[in-house]
Amino acid sequence: MSNIEEVVKRTRRIEKLLRVQYRADGKGLHQLITSCEDRLPHDVISKLRYIATIRNKIVHEDDFQLENRKFYFATCDACEKELTPRANRFIWRAAILVMTFFTLAAAGFYLLHWDKLVKHL
Repeated sequence: MSNIEEVVKRTRRIEKLLRVQYRADGKGLHQLITSCEDRLPHDVISKLRYIATIRNKIVHEDDFQLENRKFYFATCDACEKELTPRANRFIWRAAILVMTFFTLAAAGFYLLHWDKLVKHL
């Protein structure tokens, strides 16, 4: 996958988060950020501007090279994590924890009582 394709996919996910979670409107990422700037966490705004600037350069400038690829995608990850509602993450973690607990409890029960249960099979 080329850098352009990866950058566009990541920025589209961020744009969707801004539109859905923060009711942003506009055409580009800069316009989306401006439209919901007062509802965004303050430490994320500068990161989002950086992401938007790099996205515009990589798409519109022929000779632009993404020099620090790891830093760019780490910034995208941090922004996505910050913009994703915490309740969803908490609920999914809790659900996975509960399912893991019951699975381990069932496996432990069968392990302890297997000699008695195998007679009934």
